[in-house]
Amino acid sequence: MSQSPSQTQLQSPSRPLKLAVLVGSVREGRFAPVVTRWFTEQAERHGQFEVDVLDLADFDIPLELPAMPPAMNPDLVRPAGMAELTAKLAAADAVVVVTPDYNRSFPASLKAAIDWHYAEWQAKPIGFVGYSGASGGLLAIEQLRQVFNELQAHTVRNYVSFPRYYQLFDADGTLREPAGPEGEAKVMLDQLLWWGSVLHDARRDRPFTPGR
Repeated sequence: MSQSPSQTQLQSPSRPLKLAVLVGSVREGRFAPVVTRWFTEQAERHGQFEVDVLDLADFDIPLELPAMPPAMNPDLVRPAGMAELTAKLAAADAVVVVTPDYNRSFPASLKAAIDWHYAEWQAKPIGFVGYSGASGGLLAIEQLRQVFNELQAHTVRNYVSFPRYYQLFDADGTLREPAGPEGEAKVMLDQLLWWGSVLHDARRDRPFTPGR
């Protein structure tokens, strides 16, 4: 069993870290709000985070990128419909992505939101909460790790996964057997706290330069 950073004398930061919970699915009838609500409760209960839910369904995010994408144009002016999303991602110390599997990958809405940004991800820790019928979102998570690695972010090792999620939550959105997922969320949040604290101080004291 992986050891949580809290078991290795993790010290609390001087202020709560800003944790953005990014809801990746926007389709009609999605289950994402149920999973997001559950995870947000875990993050708030942890006590070391200021939690901000960013639901991609609330923002206007074009699928078409500009001719010079954000990675090549730090002065890019993004569409007004995503201005709030951009500002909150920039302010976040850590991000948790809530995602299903779509055809063995992750939603196009999530890829668009990621690709419209660049510096907002750099030198920040990323965690994942996945759900789907069979894999519990693991297929999406594995691909997202590669994407965020390209963007100079750090994905933490542990994650939360809900295979056959429709059997795990009751009609009110309550987990039938919460102990296991709650423990997994605690470990991931501890890792995000450690990496988020260290990288926050590093960005403050030594601005990140990707060298590309």
